[in-house]
Amino acid sequence: MKFFLDTADIADIKKYAAWGIVDGVTTNPSIIAKGGVNLEQRIKEIAEIVEGPISAEVISEDAEGMITEGRRIAKWDENVYVKVPMTSEGLKAVSVFSKEGIHTNVTLVFSVTQAVMAAKAGATLVSPFVGRLDDISEDEMQLIADIVHVFRNYGYDTQVLAASIRHPKHIVDCMMCGADIATMPPELFDKLASHPLTDKGLVAFLKDWEKVKDKQ
Repeated sequence: MKFFLDTADIADIKKYAAWGIVDGVTTNPSIIAKGGVNLEQRIKEIAEIVEGPISAEVISEDAEGMITEGRRIAKWDENVYVKVPMTSEGLKAVSVFSKEGIHTNVTLVFSVTQAVMAAKAGATLVSPFVGRLDDISEDEMQLIADIVHVFRNYGYDTQVLAASIRHPKHIVDCMMCGADIATMPPELFDKLASHPLTDKGLVAFLKDWEKVKDKQ
């Protein structure tokens, strides 16, 4: 599974990219607004740090506007993926982008049929939202498993990007379901890498080493 950072914070991106495990970055209007930064400038800054896909979202609601925005966004860097909402207008835009060789990430997917429609339109990635379904007691992992199964049944090249990740178990469950990618907030990288028994074991090793280090 590929791990993407769901953030536009440069400090966090640099921190975790140094671990050698960041395969890409996703952003959305809320993340950009929270940072109070210019979208184009920030995407270009991220592209200098991360070599993988970087999603930048359109804000138009009609296909014509999405296409105009997406063509501009796609020119910022060869690794930029145009993020498009899962709507009928979004599908029109994705179809055009696919024909033009522009990579896309269809976001706000909550059903198998939505995922399939996006794949048929030519989406590079589809982003089912795990956490938001979990929040309303829907079976979010069944959705991931079903999308993966259907895509494999019919040979779609579209990859499944699990989004709206809330905690480490979501990541593990998505792995078990066969999701291609998971995008997560920075703090989850720390949680995935840590375990109390690791910390306890390290303390014990160092304590024992203190007893014999002078003899080495």
